[in-house]
Amino acid sequence: MGRICVFFAPGYEEVEALAVVDLLRRAGIDTDMVSITEEQEVTSSHGVTVRMDKLFKEVDFEETDMIVLPGGMPGTKNLEAFLPLTEKLDEFYGKKKHIGAICAAPSILGHRGMLKGRRACSFPEFESHLEGAQVEQSPAVISDFIITGRGMGCAVDFGLAIVEEFQGKEAAAALAEKVVYGHYSK
Repeated sequence: MGRICVFFAPGYEEVEALAVVDLLRRAGIDTDMVSITEEQEVTSSHGVTVRMDKLFKEVDFEETDMIVLPGGMPGTKNLEAFLPLTEKLDEFYGKKKHIGAICAAPSILGHRGMLKGRRACSFPEFESHLEGAQVEQSPAVISDFIITGRGMGCAVDFGLAIVEEFQGKEAAAALAEKVVYGHYSK
């Protein structure tokens, strides 16, 4: 089935993080909210504090099938500055394990050369950071083992794209219908 870790840094965008966690859990995918700080609680860019399931040091990356990075500012910068996480991103990329990023966070992948020759999307102001990518304006893009999302308004599409990758298009369409999301293409 897979285990997914969504990484939270101070200043994360709450809808991009929590909508994805919600959809993945509704789909029955084991999903952990992980703090990159030493604190169990992490506060978003809009002052929403959420208690995490784990601290970064508690994650078993051998049992993790996907890393997901929500955007937000300064959350994206905080994720990128956290060396243990970027080292794991590089490891996942080398092993072709799933990586997802939404809004400003795909810029992290662009800076690391992970989007070269791939289709990708991000928040419009960060498209120049998708180094070497074929930039699209789609709500979410699946390109091999990397999934990107455009922004907060596309968080449901991004979450459903992850469900599609792990459980298939029919499962994602069924979940979209269940949550009364009419924009997901079947």
